[in-house]
Amino acid sequence: MSYSIYTHDSWGQVHVGDFTSLEEARQAFGALRQDAWYGQDGTVKGIELVHTTVQGERQQLEWFGFSGASDEIHDL
Repeated sequence: MSYSIYTHDSWGQVHVGDFTSLEEARQAFGALRQDAWYGQDGTVKGIELVHTTVQGERQQLEWFGFSGASDEIHDL
């Protein structure tokens, strides 16, 4: 079981990193949300926090959209 962060842009998704705990992953997710570059770049549409089970299934836990996408966070 792990937690991963992905960014989404016009070309697809980019794997940012894996975390062993949800707390670590949420801290990194929050830091990326606050990073001025991501908000000003214009090509990054959003970031996603997912939980990957032992069986390899992915479940989206949080999504944050930057300007032009969706400016709110979604807890699922």
